[in-house]
Amino acid sequence: MFQLGKTLVSEDIIEKDFVCNLSACKGACCIDGDAGAPLNEDEVQILKDIYPKVKPFMRPEGVEAVATQGTSIITDDNDLETPLINGADCAYVVINEKGTALCAIEEAYNQGEVDWKKPISCHLYPVRVQDYSEFSAVNYHKWDICDDACTLGTELQVPIYKFVKEALIRKFGPDWYAELEKVATTLKK
Repeated sequence: MFQLGKTLVSEDIIEKDFVCNLSACKGACCIDGDAGAPLNEDEVQILKDIYPKVKPFMRPEGVEAVATQGTSIITDDNDLETPLINGADCAYVVINEKGTALCAIEEAYNQGEVDWKKPISCHLYPVRVQDYSEFSAVNYHKWDICDDACTLGTELQVPIYKFVKEALIRKFGPDWYAELEKVATTLKK
């Protein structure tokens, strides 16, 4: 771990390679597991505001999940998340003609309907950020469904921090990312 401003960063995001391989995993991170995508408080309002423009991109099951649960939920642990369809798929998941899970929010963004790409936790993945009162921990989340992404990242020689550059800048700003690149250069020597 090393410190950058008010963050503690795992060296794994510099040392490990990763490039999403949707043709191999089919977007399993959006449909596997037992929790929705983590949200922060600001994102709860954003989802409420943009939902009418995202809804046309969603599957009927997702629309139904939002109708019964809301655009976001509060878990028993008081965490904010996206709702799930029958305890599995994220409500905002759509399946394309190749059987790959995609994000309806991101599809609306790509079509110019909304100006918000998707929840930051999704955009950052496989990086997870845990906020504490004095600092934020920035870690790599290793999940076996992403083994193909690790293999592709190694083949292409793309470290995690470069793969999620846009998301890290969105979360922490360009100055923070520039400092991260300096640390990465130093660690690689």
